[in-house]
Amino acid sequence: MSITLTTKQKQYLKSLAHHLNPVVMLGNNGLTEGVLAEIDNALNHHELIKVKISGVDRETKQLIIDAIIRETNASNVQIIGHILVLYRQSEDKKISLPKATKAV
Repeated sequence: MSITLTTKQKQYLKSLAHHLNPVVMLGNNGLTEGVLAEIDNALNHHELIKVKISGVDRETKQLIIDAIIRETNASNVQIIGHILVLYRQSEDKKISLPKATKAV
């Protein structure tokens, strides 16, 4: 189960992801087992990654994004055009998120 990120946490992750290049790129073959394994491996290693999804229409892109998030238990940080930013905390905890504050 992916964690739910607060707005403050998402903003922090977006700032960290800004300079990153996509580590996984989906092409004409779409979402395959190998691509999912590569995304999972990249999340274990980096915690915060970009995935480029190109060559598909808007509805198909959303279905692919939903499948990636479901299969990898990652959190969707941001979608800009064809770039998806994902976050999933690893056991090493490389990124420390700002504390989630409760609304009063």
